[in-house]
Amino acid sequence: MIPATLALVGALTYGAADFLGGLSARRLRSIVVTSLAAFAGLLAFLLLHLAWGGSWSAADTLWGIGAGLVGVVALMLLYACLAIGPMSILSPLTAVVSAIAPMLWGLLAKGETLSLVGYAGLGIALVAVVLVGFIPGEKVVRPSLRGVIMAIGSGVAIGGFLIILDHTSPSSGFTPLIAGRATSTLVTGAIVAVMVLVALRRDGAASRAIDASPIPLGGTPTGHGDVEHATQTLSVRITRQRAVILAVGCGVLDAAANALLLIALRTGDLTVVSALTALYPGGTILLAGVVLRERVAGIQWLGLVLALLAGGMLALA
Repeated sequence: MIPATLALVGALTYGAADFLGGLSARRLRSIVVTSLAAFAGLLAFLLLHLAWGGSWSAADTLWGIGAGLVGVVALMLLYACLAIGPMSILSPLTAVVSAIAPMLWGLLAKGETLSLVGYAGLGIALVAVVLVGFIPGEKVVRPSLRGVIMAIGSGVAIGGFLIILDHTSPSSGFTPLIAGRATSTLVTGAIVAVMVLVALRRDGAASRAIDASPIPLGGTPTGHGDVEHATQTLSVRITRQRAVILAVGCGVLDAAANALLLIALRTGDLTVVSALTALYPGGTILLAGVVLRERVAGIQWLGLVLALLAGGMLALA
């Protein structure tokens, strides 16, 4: 029961991180927010490591670096596929694949087994993932093959992140997450540095590389959701300073979600944890409804109810 609860809370925390990251990305470029969030998350993991402890090993460090690289790939593919659209199809497709890939690994490669209630809970969880991640109001458009492939690739990469973390040893504590976050910080930081240098050489204005473009990319800095759940006009103007604060908050929440996820993986089954983690859009939707006064569609409320039902069933599995 505890692993399922941790996974569900972690999923909602992922969604909250996406919400803050999405708001920050209205003022700063997504890659800049991603880099700031990664650095803030790295500092948070270092503090957790001091309090929690954990032993460093070459194997766990390599697993962590691998998770960091896979996370960057997932992020790039997510941005690309959501920019192509339609988001109403590609967003839930990414989420479903991110759940199915580690579920199959857990069931087939690791030999995990569940009760009948657990298998029914997995099915309900997948339905909930589609309903929660569905973006209503868009004109139905057939997605391109390129967009579908990128969405599937992003989902597989997100699922691969879970599988990699599941290979780390319990004695390592949060050291794999530290290695992974350090990797993503270096990669995204290098990209931002190159963008700034190019902007300076062109017209001497670094702000062009930092400030957001008028057209959103349609992704969030954590790589778990989409900005479309938080696109209504804010009553408070987001300054650059406020955007930085939001990005830092995004990174801290994302680190908390990753920590909960890692603990859930080490105390429960990959199959159950991956299914519940894919419900991350729920946190974004709820915050968008409360903070931005956005209307939550009936189909999404149904998905949230099914998510709670699936969580309870998987807790009993």
